Amino acid sequence: MRDESLFMIDCHLDLAMNAIEWNRDLRKTVNEIRSRELGMTDKLDRAKGVVALPELRKGNIGLVVATQIARYVEAGSALPGWNSPEIAWGISQAQLAWYRAMEDHGEMVQITNLPELEKHLKLWFDTTVPNQNKPVGYILSLEGADSFVKLSYLEKAYAYGLRACGPAHYGPGRYAAGTGMTDGLTVAGKELVREMDNLNMILDVTHLTDKGFEEATAIFKGPVWASHHNCRKLVDHQRQLTDDQIRVLVERDAVIGGVFDTWMLCDNWVRGVDDPKERGINIEKVVDHFDHICQLAGNSLHIAIGSDLDGAYGKEQSPYDLEDIADLQSLSGILSRRGYSSEDIENIFYKNWLRFLRKAWA
Repeated sequence: MRDESLFMIDCHLDLAMNAIEWNRDLRKTVNEIRSRELGMTDKLDRAKGVVALPELRKGNIGLVVATQIARYVEAGSALPGWNSPEIAWGISQAQLAWYRAMEDHGEMVQITNLPELEKHLKLWFDTTVPNQNKPVGYILSLEGADSFVKLSYLEKAYAYGLRACGPAHYGPGRYAAGTGMTDGLTVAGKELVREMDNLNMILDVTHLTDKGFEEATAIFKGPVWASHHNCRKLVDHQRQLTDDQIRVLVERDAVIGGVFDTWMLCDNWVRGVDDPKERGINIEKVVDHFDHICQLAGNSLHIAIGSDLDGAYGKEQSPYDLEDIADLQSLSGILSRRGYSSEDIENIFYKNWLRFLRKAWA
């Protein structure tokens, strides 16, 4: 391990989206990627990315939940997306092909079951092997289910290693309404959630509406997590979890991944206009959300890291004291200063996600 840094799990990174749609070679360092993007203006976060495989190793982030993501949008939608479910499926398969290429290079390794998980952990906790010689483990998750052309595609995805799925993303969805909406699961969405249960997959409630959250948690009996979510009590937006929803998740022995996107760390963030430093948004703000969940739960067993860094934004919309994803290690000092024990910090860094996965895959 690097210095005295703790092993870490990040439960939400859009790695393949950055590779396929942003055309980023994540085998390069963050600074090399930024340098290549200088002068590019097609996206707000050009030359401002914070995530790459070398920085994951530098930050001792040896296991991630890595996504496929491809939203379908109807004609006239203000949201970006793909013009048919079949195209969205094709994009998701291009993303899968990138993960496979990273595996071929020894950069990453897919984790789909408990023996694979334990083998990977043994390697990452072996201090005689330098981190740069270790593959980053990834558990495959689908963010928004629009790319399932029909329900049978869920089984196709499970066969290639998909182990978690969030039915919704932003706006209307083929299986569930998402952020910014009020409707819940569609008829097909309810069938999807039942079939996920049959396959013992993990339900990700992130991006579900309040109605969708209630419906999904009532139907689904298996393991539930919120991969990247913060608290509505602190930042009043439908994208955040209410206290009642947090209590439901605690009762289900779920884990919530705290997210680092600044618009979920302050009220009324204006994308492309506001500046993290001017708004006073640092990593400490994320810990405020961690702390709120710990206070509701009465312990540190239900909060962890789901950073969503480089989730269609970069340094311009990240805490100002975060230069790249390796700086997640600074959470240790912040948590310690706020009274969290070494055991609490280990829970938040990796033990909560491990406990969840070991129980889900037992």
